[in-house]
Amino acid sequence: MTEREDILGKTYPEIRKIVEDLKMPRYAATQITEWLYKKGASSFEQMTNLAKESRKVLEESYYVGRHPSSGVQVSGDGTKKYLFPVRSGKHIEAVFIPEAERATLCISSQVGCKMGCIFCMTGKQGFQGNLSAGEIVNQIASLPERTALTNYVYMGMGEPLANTENVMKSVEILTADYGYAISPSRITVSTIGMLPGLELMIAQRKCHLAISLHSPFEEERLHLMPVEKLYPIKRVIEFLKKNSPGGQRRISFEYIMFSGINDTARHVNGLAKLLNGLRCRINLIRYHPIPGVELQSSNEETVQWFKSRLNQKGILTTIRASRGQDIFAACGMLSTYHKAVTG
Repeated sequence: MTEREDILGKTYPEIRKIVEDLKMPRYAATQITEWLYKKGASSFEQMTNLAKESRKVLEESYYVGRHPSSGVQVSGDGTKKYLFPVRSGKHIEAVFIPEAERATLCISSQVGCKMGCIFCMTGKQGFQGNLSAGEIVNQIASLPERTALTNYVYMGMGEPLANTENVMKSVEILTADYGYAISPSRITVSTIGMLPGLELMIAQRKCHLAISLHSPFEEERLHLMPVEKLYPIKRVIEFLKKNSPGGQRRISFEYIMFSGINDTARHVNGLAKLLNGLRCRINLIRYHPIPGVELQSSNEETVQWFKSRLNQKGILTTIRASRGQDIFAACGMLSTYHKAVTG
């Protein structure tokens, strides 16, 4: 007997195919998607406008796929890091960040990560699997604060564009009229610069993109991020310059400030040269130390100076506010802790 799949995370065409295969009325596809994405059903029994026989057939073949969080860490600043179980038996994280006029959810796309960035706690776990589209969507569907969300960022555990198919599918569900009907301008997908997925994302989706940069110089970036060998940042930026998206889509670069490594005038000039001709912005990020890594964050004076110099070069530069430092702040720390205490 085939193992039951989750129906959460299926697109409308996929649900229509399920309805056809189960010999249900064609209009049931619209009813099911409405219950999943508009009404937040957690069981087939709640889908009361479906015939009882249809609900029974669905129950025999599928799970709904809504899974509540299994743990949460709450920061004094209101940030909440939720732990969600996934079908592999592992756990992933989603971080809710409330602010004055917005509320952001940081979404995971993988269990662990294979990219090996030396500053990332998730990378220390190694790669343990891709999340399905349903497991990605569940982080939103089962979030207690779901109705308060204004922004969605694929910037949690994993490299989103190493799981392109499921990330693309989840973005479709978030933005489609049959799904959550969220404006693409509310969604940002972060990547370390995996070109095949980046090409697909620009061609087929309209959400914002954030590229992890961290150094304009090849050898330094390679030390921090092994992916530089496979997808050099110069190639990534050349592609973006040739395929610079217009409209509302925003291209930004994430730049973690490491003391004595990437925070000098040489780096300011290198960034200005590298990004010349590309409409973009830079987000400076203070580094939050993780166990076993000796890297330190640049001091506040240096971070402010770096921002000022980049702005003087004509590059719109902001500093990301540090949130949740009194809890397991780095991506991967809560799930690593959970694994340690549960075995």
